[in-house]
Amino acid sequence: MEVEEAGTRHQQSSSSSTTTLVILTAAFLIASVFFFNNNNNNSIIHGFSPPSSFLTWSSNQAAPNLPNGSRHSSSLLEKACAVTRDPKLEKVEASLAMARALIKEAAATLNCTASSALHQDSDYVPYGDVYRNPCAFHRSYLLMEKMFKIFVYQEGDPPLFHDGPCKSIYSMEGLFLSFIETDHTNFTTNDPDEAHVYFLPFSVVKIIEHLFHPVVRDKAVLERTVVDYVRIISDKYPFWNRSLGADHFMISCHDWGPRATWYEKKLYYNSIRVLCNANTSEHFNPKKDASFPEINLVSGEIPDSTVTSSGSENRTNLAFFAGRMHGKIRPLLFRHWKEKDPDVLVYETLPEGVSYQEMMRKSRFCLCPSGHEVASPRIPEAIYAGCVPVLISRNYVAPFSDVLNWDAFSVQVPVEGIEDLKEILMGIPEGRYLELVRNVEQVRRHFEVNDPPRRFDVFHMILHSVWLRRLNFRIPN
Repeated sequence: MEVEEAGTRHQQSSSSSTTTLVILTAAFLIASVFFFNNNNNNSIIHGFSPPSSFLTWSSNQAAPNLPNGSRHSSSLLEKACAVTRDPKLEKVEASLAMARALIKEAAATLNCTASSALHQDSDYVPYGDVYRNPCAFHRSYLLMEKMFKIFVYQEGDPPLFHDGPCKSIYSMEGLFLSFIETDHTNFTTNDPDEAHVYFLPFSVVKIIEHLFHPVVRDKAVLERTVVDYVRIISDKYPFWNRSLGADHFMISCHDWGPRATWYEKKLYYNSIRVLCNANTSEHFNPKKDASFPEINLVSGEIPDSTVTSSGSENRTNLAFFAGRMHGKIRPLLFRHWKEKDPDVLVYETLPEGVSYQEMMRKSRFCLCPSGHEVASPRIPEAIYAGCVPVLISRNYVAPFSDVLNWDAFSVQVPVEGIEDLKEILMGIPEGRYLELVRNVEQVRRHFEVNDPPRRFDVFHMILHSVWLRRLNFRIPN
């Protein structure tokens, strides 16, 4: 009935052909979304979807002050029906259709060695249990390198736009902006008609730093700035309105990153939000949003990726954590384990003369509990140190989990299991622990920061997450 009413609003007199067109458009839109849903038999790659336990977001949930909505509203159908045919868009969509077919073919491939036709690569060929589907991932990655084009809107001035922090726990927000603006990797294009996605280059960290007054505490200044920016680019270019924002993306590692989208409903419901704060209880939708790691570059210097971690035989501590007590999970950890056990070393402040990095290198497991927000920089820090990360969180979508199998290189302990933490970790057989260590070393390349970026590093994994989500839908023409 709703679809028929939408057709009636578009045309004064009822017409069976109009009704048929609207119904077909609705069916096309609904059927063409979320290619990587594990529960969809027509999924391109079953192994690419995040684990079902992560898929707790509902499209009917909304942020505070936002009315309930859906990516497929009647207004979306009306606008989609009104779009005129665009041969340039058809070319872009045809290239994506070809990529989907090739990735689906690779997903069924049992042999994805460097010598196989689909996977010729002299650098690195993904393999093993750390990937949900290594053949599909590799083929998708190679296609991304060959095809993927990003148009960066040039509107806006630094420091709020085209700039970001390159040190502290928010460093990845600034580094991504820097890398994509300088285009070390040739993914950007100056021709918006050939782009697959469009990047909104605002920095949540910089907006808060320069516009948020600590006394007035008007948090809405963030949302208003983003709304104004979307209005500018949607008035100047046709691309936002053409897709209702679905082929646009933003990135933020700030705790307030999700709320930057609250006042712009299309950005909130339709666009690809790349966030460190990937919390499904705060309306992160892993089918369209992407999680990326929080990496703390204290001085702004990029760590040397060639430094190897110490071997498993030199790790004398069972588990280690040091950090401030905030949020809802860490107080539970401190209550049970703070300076109470010689094997599970939990500190709020490290003893004088004790090195944080050295403690990680001496520990078999590194505890990564959520703080105020779900993400923790300790996850990549543990991986750099060759220490098996122990994720303790609720509603957290781990970075790159549509590609990486986190069970193969980490231990995930529910909050309810904190009291039994030592028993859980000591119960892991030695052979299983050594396998986890080997896998941690294997996935390290995907969390490393390089300047300029290198293939398969964290910058490219972020891009691949966006690429996958662009493959998840078609823009009707």
